[in-house]
Amino acid sequence: MTAYFERVAADRYRPTTHAGGAWNDAEIHFSPLGGLLVHAIDLHRAESAASAPASASAPTSAAPDKQLGRISFDILGFLAADECTVQVQTVRPGRTIELVEASVSIGGRTAATARAWFISPVDTASVAGGEPEPLPAPHPLRSWPIHETWSGGYVASLDVRPVTPPRPGRTTAWLGSGLQLVAGEQASPHASFIALVDTANGIAVRQTPGSWLFPNLDLTIHLYRQPTGAWVGLDTTVTFGPLGLGLTSSVLHDVAGPVGRAEQVLTVRPAPTLPPQGR
Repeated sequence: MTAYFERVAADRYRPTTHAGGAWNDAEIHFSPLGGLLVHAIDLHRAESAASAPASASAPTSAAPDKQLGRISFDILGFLAADECTVQVQTVRPGRTIELVEASVSIGGRTAATARAWFISPVDTASVAGGEPEPLPAPHPLRSWPIHETWSGGYVASLDVRPVTPPRPGRTTAWLGSGLQLVAGEQASPHASFIALVDTANGIAVRQTPGSWLFPNLDLTIHLYRQPTGAWVGLDTTVTFGPLGLGLTSSVLHDVAGPVGRAEQVLTVRPAPTLPPQGR
């Protein structure tokens, strides 16, 4: 198997062992599942654009040349390693902005949702600025055995290359994967990029997963440039509050420089004596 998912029907996908979760062997890691939702959104938008009348006077429901500006995911519960049914709809069509919503059901229950804003491009190169410094290139860096901290097929599929030695609550690293998102299908650059971003919560752990649980309930990504290339750079800080809340904050990079930010809210609690059961 060379992919995280295999298509079994028009709207159904089967996770492979490479999608296995880090908190529980019977769970899907949200990172590739988030990428799958973006892939499904991309296919929906392309189909909507292809079916729209070329001379329509009303705003069309989709335009592939729009760029992804924000996507927010909500993780609603345990992500069982079972077939995933994905549904997508355009919530707000338009010529310059467009809002698309997707949901994934597992075992007859909605497991996660996504809402994505797409925005038409405008030439703003003359006023662009404010982004942080780019990261050093990933290729000279050595791989880090993250599987010594986390288990699961997804973690095992990654090539993680820290820019500086990882420390509790603070890590900057490059992530890569040689696997396809969906077997035999070409994913967009932003879908492949987002498929690795949820890993941020696992690269800068403040406490060992055996002693504390800190799964994220969401993932929100804002972009000011469209990501390209095979590597995802995460400049990540993890903060734990005093009453069970945490926050994982990341500046996102591709090999050309920074592209945006990601935030994940955490539910922090002591690990039970029994094996953890996810969210």
